[in-house]
Amino acid sequence: MDRRIIDLYDEYAHATLAPPRLPRPAGALAGGSAAAALLLPLLEIERAAAAMVAPDDARIVAARVTYPGKSAEVAGYLVRPAALGHAGGVVIIHENRGLNAHIEDVARRLALAGYLALAPDLLSTVGGTPSDEDKARELIGKLDPDVATGDAMAGVDWLHRHENGNGKAGALGFCWGGGVVGQVAVNDPTLDAAVVYYAARRPPRTWRRSPRRCCSTMPGSTSGSTRCCRPTVRRSTRRA
Repeated sequence: MDRRIIDLYDEYAHATLAPPRLPRPAGALAGGSAAAALLLPLLEIERAAAAMVAPDDARIVAARVTYPGKSAEVAGYLVRPAALGHAGGVVIIHENRGLNAHIEDVARRLALAGYLALAPDLLSTVGGTPSDEDKARELIGKLDPDVATGDAMAGVDWLHRHENGNGKAGALGFCWGGGVVGQVAVNDPTLDAAVVYYAARRPPRTWRRSPRRCCSTMPGSTSGSTRCCRPTVRRSTRRA
């Protein structure tokens, strides 16, 4: 598969490319909209199949929990080491697709490393993370940032006081969740540590029509104004 198609999907998944703008450049790269329609589903990640720690692993204890958030109860996934009575806490803030199987697997990995891991669902205030990831992405964009930050801070406080904790708690955020963790870090003096993870990516691209493939002059236009009849993908060199 052309690497540029993978990069394009990456931009779409992280919200820098709006969904309606995805098919056209993908079709230009793949050789047509039909080919793009076949290729794009292959890029969707099967997170449950990619799990590194099974939910029923005997070395951990996992449970669905709720805790008081800023404005409502927040649902979450709590995992602790089976062999430790007390452990340091970590609040794991999900990406813009909500609390999914991948984030739950991250919580289990941290539990195996000796932590009391809480992965809250910050979409709890709007009914929880839906199974449709694109719908989750839309809901994330409508969240009140102050409420999301408050719900994450409430999770930190909850871990500080948890019976299986040792009184310390930090936060880890992925992509969109990294922004939330940054806000928690500057607003919560009780936070013991903060880590933001965002994978290195190539520079974002601007997709536009190429003037070299213009085929007609627009009616009533001034000299040199043209209308393109066939789109061509161009990559910009700007950096984020």
